[in-house]
Amino acid sequence: MRKVLIANRGEVAVRIIRACRELALPCAAVYSEADRDALHTRLADQALPIGGAPPADSYLNIGRLIDAARACGANAVHPGYGFLAESPEFAAAAQDAGLKFVGPPPAVIARVGDKIAARRLMDRSGIPVPPGYAEPGATDQALAAAAERIGGPLLIKAAGGGGGRGMRFVEVPSSILETLASARREARAAFGNDDLFLERRLEQVRHIEIQIAADERGKICHLAERECSVQRRHQKLIEEAPSPFVTSTLRRKLAEAALAAASAAEYVNIGSVEFLVEPSGRFFFLEINPRLQVEHGVTELTMGVDLVKLQLRIAAGEALPALPAEARGHAIECRIYAEDPAHDFVPSPGPVLALKEPTGHGIRVDSGLRAGWQVPAAYDPLVAKVMAWDRTRDDAIARMGEALRNYAILGCRTNLGFVQDVIRHELFRSGETTTRFLERHFAAWQQHIGEDLLAAAAAAVLAEAQPSGAPSDRSDASAAGRAAAASMAWDPWSRLGRWRMGGDRG
Repeated sequence: MRKVLIANRGEVAVRIIRACRELALPCAAVYSEADRDALHTRLADQALPIGGAPPADSYLNIGRLIDAARACGANAVHPGYGFLAESPEFAAAAQDAGLKFVGPPPAVIARVGDKIAARRLMDRSGIPVPPGYAEPGATDQALAAAAERIGGPLLIKAAGGGGGRGMRFVEVPSSILETLASARREARAAFGNDDLFLERRLEQVRHIEIQIAADERGKICHLAERECSVQRRHQKLIEEAPSPFVTSTLRRKLAEAALAAASAAEYVNIGSVEFLVEPSGRFFFLEINPRLQVEHGVTELTMGVDLVKLQLRIAAGEALPALPAEARGHAIECRIYAEDPAHDFVPSPGPVLALKEPTGHGIRVDSGLRAGWQVPAAYDPLVAKVMAWDRTRDDAIARMGEALRNYAILGCRTNLGFVQDVIRHELFRSGETTTRFLERHFAAWQQHIGEDLLAAAAAAVLAEAQPSGAPSDRSDASAAGRAAAASMAWDPWSRLGRWRMGGDRG
């Protein structure tokens, strides 16, 4: 492996760049017009333009990515997560171009990427799947008839993807036809595949996933579990390792099922096998994600393994090394989004006028942000992840609280205040969370006005005190800060919502 093209952007591109640097492996970034001056383009050894801001013109354009790899002399491509990370077509195109794809082979991605095919494979392998109906090419009429047989509540799911896209909740099966039409439209737009299937909605479950790794020699192992139950609209918000719910006996059973699933899929490289777990400990297969997970950092902190380096080494043909058998301490991750939680979490692209990220022992921030940059509107609003590690879960929660209080982003709105309130909630602190935790306890969440005003004042001071590592950035931030301050005189929402800092009362 001589050089790696990173076919992605933002914080995951930055994460891969750092792993390549530590391996003394040259790497090249790609960027769209919207990302011309993004952090990942500054950190990579080389950066190549690949087209306009729309993903179809750049990060989803397989031809342009392959051309970029050839142009920079790369002989490997890392897809990160999102975009083309789970595309068997991209993996096959890379392979055909003589590039090493840092991930599973195309056939494996196709095998596990189609949720209907994966579910049927697990069922044949004796791994429990949720009650439901999954037939390739099922018509709306067939799905409606199956819904009547299964009974509600039900989830409609897209065969071609995840992240909540194409997913719909149906309480009464008799009303399913209109909902199916809506789900098909979204699935077709998101994945180019409008196949749907049905699953019974399990009301009180936790989302637990097992990290797996497999080399090209057939050796498969696991790196324990992560809990990802704190979700908003089926998208993860807070993850932790190990799970406060999983016992040693349940951990062993989940790990055995995950290894069996990976073996059935003939898996290679790293990935995760995800399960829904009931309070009794009974569990059901959810999916296999054939890529690096957003939440991989909490496993790295507790297991002492760099998963991105492991991906690269497996892709280079190396055998799996001896890996830890047990977690050490506890790690929690909060995802930071450029979105407005006070207004139904609408994305909030805009300028990063000033930035102060938390530091200290046991704190890690994976970020694609820098002061003076503009968060683009064209992409997912995830901009950073904050992680905290300590010896116990209680200590890790306390450390995370302190990290969030010392995190300031001036400019675009973020969910910093929201995640602070989540980790302060007594049920989160006691580990009593399910996939409906946010739905039940934070549906009417409101930002504390007093905290907002304090945050605005602190962020304004921060803008003036920003270190001058890049004088032009400081000048831009100060000018933008003065403009924002002037707008506050007549725009009360700007005063209450446009500034975000993790400041607590006092």
